[in-house]
Amino acid sequence: MGKKVPGPKEIPFIGNLLEVGSKPHEFFKTCVEKYGPVVRVRIEKDRDTYLLSRPQDIQYVLKNSQRLFAKGYHRDRILSMVLGNGLVTSEGDFWLRQRRLSQPAFHKHRIEKYADTMTQYTMRMLKDWEDGQMLDLHKEIMRCTMEIVAKTLFDMDLQEPEHQGANQVGEALDQVFHEYVNQYTSITRMLLERLPFSIPSPGNKRLKESIRQLDHVIYEIIEHRKKENRDRGDLLSMLIAVQDDEGKGMTPTQLRDEVMTLFLAGHETTANVLSWTFYLLAQHPDAEKKVVTELENVLQGRLPTLSDIPHLSFTQAVINESMRLYPPVWFISREPIEDIWIDEYCLPAGSEVAMSQWVMHRHPDYFTKADSFIPERWSREFEKSLPSYVYFPFGAGPRVCIGNNFAMMEATLLLTSIMQMFRIELDHQHSVVPEPSITLRPKNGICVRIEKRSNL
Repeated sequence: MGKKVPGPKEIPFIGNLLEVGSKPHEFFKTCVEKYGPVVRVRIEKDRDTYLLSRPQDIQYVLKNSQRLFAKGYHRDRILSMVLGNGLVTSEGDFWLRQRRLSQPAFHKHRIEKYADTMTQYTMRMLKDWEDGQMLDLHKEIMRCTMEIVAKTLFDMDLQEPEHQGANQVGEALDQVFHEYVNQYTSITRMLLERLPFSIPSPGNKRLKESIRQLDHVIYEIIEHRKKENRDRGDLLSMLIAVQDDEGKGMTPTQLRDEVMTLFLAGHETTANVLSWTFYLLAQHPDAEKKVVTELENVLQGRLPTLSDIPHLSFTQAVINESMRLYPPVWFISREPIEDIWIDEYCLPAGSEVAMSQWVMHRHPDYFTKADSFIPERWSREFEKSLPSYVYFPFGAGPRVCIGNNFAMMEATLLLTSIMQMFRIELDHQHSVVPEPSITLRPKNGICVRIEKRSNL
């Protein structure tokens, strides 16, 4: 049986849900500080969650994800309904086939072609910004990254009249995130999780309608593009054209699931990274000044290009530090296929094994002043000394995010384009609170005042 895994006391029927509340990321961090590197908590009705916080244990789980662990997303009904059987949620041999089919679409030379699109669409957004204007920065950047992913994924310009209907996708995804928070970060997760979605609750109705809208737009695009039968230089062209060793391509359903996954991951996570980065820079004027000075030295007033990125070392450090403090995905989990052992603890098959980027990225054993924003920490020497599987904003192991290079290129180009033209000042009357949903987004946005830089 092994030793009993330490953890917080449970309340009958509801486990630890009252402690989790709306801040599961903080709850996990407190558990690690109080109970150590392996913690047992109960946040679901019928199984335990085991939180791991030693790099070697996280490495063991993530490197063996195909052999000893499943992702277990069949239990996450909302995510499964939205993403279907795409790269994030699929398992085993099917996942491996889909990963191999999708990989060519993310080859370095392919995604580098999108750099100019990213800069152009950012400048289009900035043309509408006015000196002294108050705006929701997260909403603005979310719209921009959605337009970028629509262009790079579908070769669609959402501002053209014939594509206005595709804007439903952003609204529908917002609704999905809202329902995810409502149903998965409250006591209803345990008390209601077995109730079928066929029950016509207001939340279920909203969720179904959002998914219906998403499906309508995505399938319509796929059908049109398959009839067109030509490479338009976007990711969808690659996904439609690619074939496995047996000459088989993806079915419409598989294409839908992969497109939905890429659309969600391709704009939501990058927008969150940028929003949190501006939030942190607005509170740290010295770091902001260093970024601006670097941009002046490297770019000398022109727009950033792909070739500039290697020369923007401090800017890259700022993004790394932002993802450390506010990782785009705040935790990942796996489900053991069979009983596994971590030291003297037995973690049973079918349980949930959780690894939290929020916890690891703020772990005092690996980061000095772990809760402070210190971009200067990201020297080459520091990165070399950091143990593997401590810092993993895009996941790790065989299932590391397929779009991580795309996301980093996009984040760097957008950040530098915006910072050259505008200074961001927080509206201190507006509270900024992390919302740990599928991703880590700022609840209720980030309200700011924008100010044109004097050198323009």
